[in-house]
Amino acid sequence: MTTIPALIPIRQHFPDEKVDDVEAAIIDALTALRLPDKVRPGMRVAVTAGSRGIAGIPLILRTTAGYLASLGARPVVVAAMGSHGGGTAAGQLQVLASLGIAPDSVGCEVRGGIDVVDLGRTASGLTVYADEFAAGCDGILVINRIKPHTSFHGPLESGLVKMLVVGLGKPAGAAQFHSLGAGRLSAALAELGAVLLSSLPVLGGVGILENGREETACLLPVEPGDLIRREPALLQRARELLPRLPASQLDLLVVDQMGKNFAGTGMDTNIIGRIGIHGVPDGEPHIERIVVLDLSEGSHGNANGMGLADVITKRFQEKIDFEATYLNTLTATFVQRARMPIVMKSDQLAIVTALKTLGSPDPQSVRMMRVPNTLMLEHIWASPATLADIAQNPAIEVLGPATELKFDIDGNLM
Repeated sequence: MTTIPALIPIRQHFPDEKVDDVEAAIIDALTALRLPDKVRPGMRVAVTAGSRGIAGIPLILRTTAGYLASLGARPVVVAAMGSHGGGTAAGQLQVLASLGIAPDSVGCEVRGGIDVVDLGRTASGLTVYADEFAAGCDGILVINRIKPHTSFHGPLESGLVKMLVVGLGKPAGAAQFHSLGAGRLSAALAELGAVLLSSLPVLGGVGILENGREETACLLPVEPGDLIRREPALLQRARELLPRLPASQLDLLVVDQMGKNFAGTGMDTNIIGRIGIHGVPDGEPHIERIVVLDLSEGSHGNANGMGLADVITKRFQEKIDFEATYLNTLTATFVQRARMPIVMKSDQLAIVTALKTLGSPDPQSVRMMRVPNTLMLEHIWASPATLADIAQNPAIEVLGPATELKFDIDGNLM
């Protein structure tokens, strides 16, 4: 009989960098962008909002809208999420609403939409797409979190430039971008971004960095002419703040939930070490088996990235919106990430099945961890064998004794 190891609750201590007053910090950032000198009464200003769960984003957008309104502008929050939300205006608004972004919460109009304008060609022949509404505004303020991307690496990854190129590129821009292949994507951001910055009325950007506890670490103003030049250094700073699993080798990782609100691939590839792109090598940590128990409500059925798991539950499978998943996956072109893992009817069977494929090892020797998702890694669980490997890590605090996992009558975790 296969026995699941008991797990020990542990806490990872991350760097303490944190913004205590987000509202004051965003006002400082907007002031540093010299918006009082750039904004005139009556100007319509588009403020970008993406599909990721960013700490305090309703407050950040509401404060930004209020600041612009105080200058006499007409702020409008614009969905900037490529093909996410099923590639429809209604779907984009639904995603934003799930993140707390709605007219009542941000204090201004919120717009979805997929129509784009063609702003010409880059030197290599790429078409430069931009959201039709945003392009017709008097100003654009780019707000986004900067962090390592889950599909490619380079000087530019997830951040302000990508928000312009892919987010405001809508499905058309996202499809072209991802068709280039992982090796060209960072350079394409610079190439397309340069044309967009010279063609659109971008007032500036505010880069958001988060610490390992998913709190705002800093809000950084960036002038439009500095976006491409400055973002690589901000990306490196974000990488240093990125939470990680404390082990480099695991037999089994159990993830309570994956979803688009946690990472573009449901699970952050920088955390699990699996890339899921043909021809691109995996990184660390090395994890033999990954079990995912549920798909988050915030993912709206988009299960892109499920192919990074080995086993999922029936509960997870029943939440999949295949149309939304396949649209996202085919737009990105990384089809391996949409492959269906093994499906088991309960949490308990999913975990036991993964252990069986490892040869039903002695539970005392199994290096296993359980995490709520790949974004929140402060409070996690480790098996005794894993804790023995990481016990000398000064950032690890043991919070209690090893405890057996408890399941209800249906075999799901209690």
